[in-house]
Amino acid sequence: MGRSYGDAGLNPGGVLWCTAGLDRFIAFDPVAGTLRCEAGVLLRDIQQLVVPRGWMLPVSPGTQFVTVGGAIANDVHGKNHHAVGTFADHVTRLVLQRTDGEVIECGPSLSPEWFAATVGGVGLTGVIVSADLQLRPVKGPWLETETIPFDSLDRFFQLSSQSERDWEYTVSWIDCLAGGQGRGLFMRGNHAAADEPAPPTRQPRRVPITPPVPLINGLSLRAFNTAYFRMGQWRAGTSRQHYQAFFYPLDNLLEWNRIYGPKGFFQYQCVVPFDNGAQVTRDMLSVIARSGRGSFLAVLKTFGQRSSLGMLSFPRPGVTLALDFANTGPEVEQLFAQLDGLVAEAGGRLYLAKDARMPRSLFEAGYPRLQEFLSYRDRGVSSELSRRLMGA
Repeated sequence: MGRSYGDAGLNPGGVLWCTAGLDRFIAFDPVAGTLRCEAGVLLRDIQQLVVPRGWMLPVSPGTQFVTVGGAIANDVHGKNHHAVGTFADHVTRLVLQRTDGEVIECGPSLSPEWFAATVGGVGLTGVIVSADLQLRPVKGPWLETETIPFDSLDRFFQLSSQSERDWEYTVSWIDCLAGGQGRGLFMRGNHAAADEPAPPTRQPRRVPITPPVPLINGLSLRAFNTAYFRMGQWRAGTSRQHYQAFFYPLDNLLEWNRIYGPKGFFQYQCVVPFDNGAQVTRDMLSVIARSGRGSFLAVLKTFGQRSSLGMLSFPRPGVTLALDFANTGPEVEQLFAQLDGLVAEAGGRLYLAKDARMPRSLFEAGYPRLQEFLSYRDRGVSSELSRRLMGA
């Protein structure tokens, strides 16, 4: 659906395939919670079909406006990685169409090497045609949630460790301009049984124009982050939230990317191992604060102690930080170079789904199964990302 922040789905000067027309449901078993669908089906449409019937996608990213094929190709994760892993952990079978005409069926126990190459393989093994998904049972569309303000990274890691046993969903917003201090809002949630009707559907708001300059700058961002943190302190505590509000808060503001101006923005998401994750996170936040550039959407969370199925899947045990930066040219590139150095030294990696500028050396160091993956590439498929990072 064109929702990748980077260039994994772009092919300047070449052919671009749109698979949104592959949008049919094929089979749904409401007893077993299994769904077979074409790869262009939106996650939103799956949720609308299965939640009223007592099922839900086990893993969902921060927007529901992505396709099943895109979710598999990027092996997306959600707020519950520590509990259930990535999207690929719940795909039992997929059908892959190669450009030479070959059709490959694969899954965790069916041609598992093709499955491992395709999940997280950013579309480079062929076109995903359809997939079988195992859903998870739920008692309704509601979650019991809790928001806890924290004033240091030490407190964040304490909350994260304490919450992972009893809470399925954990995530935090962090004030990226607070430096190594790391104040923020920790949010956690569990599915709840409730007889309340779903809230009325609201029309999402839109950012109507693209301003000539970014609205996100050092002054506005500092004011926003302070206000957002204070509001979070005021609203702290427990509440009941509908799954859409909890999982997809940005879906209520369409074209929000326009606030970054005509040159757009970069998203920078990394993961670094737990061994020195706290110190590296502190160092990164200090570098960002000194630069005066930052994000009003700064997300910090931990991944669980589980390996991803995909050869190029992003999640691994460790700490992940995601931020948006307005495209200001050389200035933001200098910041990225500093952040890249910290990630590389820590033995971390950047998220391919959100990358548009990672150096090839950092990619090769961060993804040790790259050479294994290359033998499964479909040579009839390329992208801006593959040419930048793989040479073809």
